[in-house]
Amino acid sequence: MTMMSDRLRRPAAVSALSVFVLALAGCAGSMPTLPSLGLGTSAGAFTLSSPDIPAGSVIASRFVLNGFGCKGENVSPALVWKNPPAGTRSYAIQVYDPDAPTGSGFWHWGVYNIPASVTSLAQGAGNSAATLPAGANGGHSDFFDTGATGGNGNWGGPCPPVGDKPHRYVFTVFALGVDNLHAAAGIPKTGSAALHGFVLNKGLGDKLLGKASFTATYGR
Repeated sequence: MTMMSDRLRRPAAVSALSVFVLALAGCAGSMPTLPSLGLGTSAGAFTLSSPDIPAGSVIASRFVLNGFGCKGENVSPALVWKNPPAGTRSYAIQVYDPDAPTGSGFWHWGVYNIPASVTSLAQGAGNSAATLPAGANGGHSDFFDTGATGGNGNWGGPCPPVGDKPHRYVFTVFALGVDNLHAAAGIPKTGSAALHGFVLNKGLGDKLLGKASFTATYGR
């Protein structure tokens, strides 16, 4: 008789608990968040890093511009990205200084149409079109036609005005669900870095599968 009584009482207990949970949800405005069991999650987050420029570090002179009063070596840093989203067909990279006193920031580098099989760029890869991965192309930076980078489309290192608070340099890799950014977006390879940035962040819509960034600083 005791076992039968327990069985009869259990649904009532469960119902009472359900009412209590729903009451809490009503107070909070939504159902409580339950702990994740990790089911269906990816192996890890999409990340970008550099063995040459750790996130949050001060950029070394090897990667600083040689020109406009700066005395660096203007070598492009090595970059590594991991755990790309499923369906990635190509990558793009941009480097941007939001602190430049231009009213629009300053674009230091862009590399587009990097094949999906490539997950890193070696140090110096951005100093010549010939050293980029096959199929990839450098895009115009804000050093366009100055000769400071040795050629349009190459890496242009930091060179902020003397006396400025150290500028931030944001490195970003974009994982795309298209093989060729320019064909998909209908823009020329010679388009500005800002035009490419618009397409990457907005214009491609759901073909932007993910992006990862890190920031480093430099001042003089």
